[in-house]
Amino acid sequence: MAAKEDQVNPPTATPITPPIYISTPTLHTLLTHKSLIHHLQSTLPTLSSAIQSPVRQSHQTSPSSSLLLMPSWSHSPLLPYIGVKLVTFHSNNSTLNLPGVHASYVLFRSFTGQTLASMDATELTLYRTSCISALASDYLSRKDSETLVMIGAGSLAPHLIKAHLTVRPSLNRVIVWNRSVEKAKTLVENLQNEGGFEGICFEVSNESLEEVVRVGDIVSCATSSEKPLVTGVELKVGAHLDLVGSFTHSMRECDDEAIRRGRVFIDNEAALLEAGELVGAFERGVITRNDIVGDLVELIKGEKVIGRRDSGEITVFKSVGSAVVDLLSAQLVYETCMKNNQYSSHE
Repeated sequence: MAAKEDQVNPPTATPITPPIYISTPTLHTLLTHKSLIHHLQSTLPTLSSAIQSPVRQSHQTSPSSSLLLMPSWSHSPLLPYIGVKLVTFHSNNSTLNLPGVHASYVLFRSFTGQTLASMDATELTLYRTSCISALASDYLSRKDSETLVMIGAGSLAPHLIKAHLTVRPSLNRVIVWNRSVEKAKTLVENLQNEGGFEGICFEVSNESLEEVVRVGDIVSCATSSEKPLVTGVELKVGAHLDLVGSFTHSMRECDDEAIRRGRVFIDNEAALLEAGELVGAFERGVITRNDIVGDLVELIKGEKVIGRRDSGEITVFKSVGSAVVDLLSAQLVYETCMKNNQYSSHE
């Protein structure tokens, strides 16, 4: 009988590391719009095909609120993660001075299923949404764009402004239009107090929306409107229209004429099924699905799809968000956090 010391010991189990929590203040130290734009630009073309992402589940929890579930997982050793984002949308929160969207994100290791991290994804969503818009703008807006019109003054608006300014340093004027002029004033004051915007003139518009849209080289919309805000006839030659707010058939931030006049791009295929501007345009025969020029990955690769072709055309980018981008954004946050040791363990 073999002595105990001669027996082969079983393999040592991988140590269990407590999951970490990444707070919102910490997330702000880990992310910049510039770093996330660069990360998405480099990873989307190479890793998006390795990520499985079912169509998001959307549940109406009340006439004015909904719950969204957005899972994704990767088969690539370069992205060894499973992630799930849980999102609530309450359209009436503005009356309570609260954001309309709240979210949490949980990250797991794909090879073991171990929970790695959780984070407040409300802010993560604001970063990723704005950076996707800015990344598309880098390919679609004119490089000499000077005036950005921001329609909406909610929690996403400052992120969109910062992200667009990141990719278009030629911008020197930002006009904020909101149904509540006071909210627009607050947004502008906050940005001015924050600083770091040398050479940028921030304005609050007291004019009609039609007049404001006419001067925009880039027009970015982040609202939950169910009535068209941007009328296509008012878009100037060479304008870029960025549509962020709608994600249901009833929501609509622009009219059919804006869709008809523009070369339309989307962030991903879900936009064809969810975005009110596009679904309605298809139903009314304004355009067909074949008229959609391409998605963001195709835009970045530049193989099948060309972005802006000349200074005179109007471009439209419609995003609805995706679990793929959530996973890549969470990857950057988590890996930067671990590298910098900026986290708290769950007890």
